[in-house]
Amino acid sequence: MIPQRLAANTAAFVAAVFFGSSVVAVRVAVQEVPPLSLAVLRFGQGGLLLVIVLLLVGTRDLLHVKWHDLPLLILLGAILFTVFPVTFNASLRLIEASRGALVLATIPLWSALLARIARSERLVPRQVVGVFLSLGGVGLALAERGVVGWQGGLGAVAGDGLMLVTALCGAAYGVLAQRAFARYNALTVTTYAMVFGTLFLLPAALVEGLVGVLPQLDRQTVALVVFLGVFGGALGFFLWTFALSRLSPTQVSVYINLNPLVAMVLAAALLAEHLTIIFIAGFGAVLLVNWPKRAEAAPAERSR
Repeated sequence: MIPQRLAANTAAFVAAVFFGSSVVAVRVAVQEVPPLSLAVLRFGQGGLLLVIVLLLVGTRDLLHVKWHDLPLLILLGAILFTVFPVTFNASLRLIEASRGALVLATIPLWSALLARIARSERLVPRQVVGVFLSLGGVGLALAERGVVGWQGGLGAVAGDGLMLVTALCGAAYGVLAQRAFARYNALTVTTYAMVFGTLFLLPAALVEGLVGVLPQLDRQTVALVVFLGVFGGALGFFLWTFALSRLSPTQVSVYINLNPLVAMVLAAALLAEHLTIIFIAGFGAVLLVNWPKRAEAAPAERSR
């Protein structure tokens, strides 16, 4: 039990670091690649990589799913790999990486609320207080950014709204995926969801100009897209889904608090984004109220 919980927590930690790095990578790449095209390139190669892994390592049976379970897998793909990347990429065209990562750090709040609504978790008083304190922390940081650089105007507000939708998608996936984990391995769920989500996006990406974009990519952008597909796509989302299959949605989503920390450090170091004391304080409010005081009981082991 302990080794499995350790593996799940480690997986969530590593995935959160990859996601934080991906915020900065997307912020740079999306300036050269349109949002839909970038999403297809990222998750298209990620989904292909997962399928190849399943075919080559002797686990082809993990690709077998029942027809009546396809609607759930399709829904998971639409949420996390269709809507999520579109709003995520579009948001980072309008706002800074550190700001976007901070809004994304509200995922634990929405996960706790959605899990409570779905009756899969009990929302304790501390979590209720955390919802309001965290929202206050996010509001403080965003308001400060608005005062410092309001030249973004309505574009910045739209970017915040798009990233909030992204956070809601991440939370919804964590709660809904619990049903799939009762029947399938985390690798199976991740692979099907990523492939379905990419297929949904492909027609729109082609209309957006995906084919014309490819020849114009320079080496730096290609490297960023490969990083997003392998680490921020296939590996990151598999690790995240693996952790969700062994821990509750709220326990896993708490690691998203590492996302803005990694993104802020990388954004300051690589993109020269300015970090103020008030902005960091707002992030601190999110971090403190979401981080668990003690380990919670692991959910019962699911039959495979």
